[in-house]
Amino acid sequence: QVQLVESGGGLVQAGGSLRLSCAASGRTFNAMAWFRQAPGKEREFVVVIGRNLRYTTYADSVKGRFAISRDNIKTTVYLQMNSLKPEDTAVYYCAAGPTYYSDYQESARPANYNYWGQGTQVTVSS
Repeated sequence: QVQLVESGGGLVQAGGSLRLSCAASGRTFNAMAWFRQAPGKEREFVVVIGRNLRYTTYADSVKGRFAISRDNIKTTVYLQMNSLKPEDTAVYYCAAGPTYYSDYQESARPANYNYWGQGTQVTVSS
């Protein structure tokens, strides 16, 4: 049975950093991604990484501040979040799917990911 388990969320001041982790059990996925959802808003794509570690796609809102990495042996994906802003406050979800899409719209489509974690809260205070 496939499970995605996130960890690393918390409360941080604006300008601070957090590192999220997502451990996938059961299999290896070609695409592993992070989405986030703020209260009252739709789920929003953050970043995806392919099984070939060279392939990544970032949302414009996090480019230059967030960095995704992946350990294929541990089947774990990480999200290093720097220069955090209050608008980054959200529940962050790990997602995994069978295909890495080079097209941004397809990468950002939640329906392209088969498995989801339970989410971890990130709160950035001003």
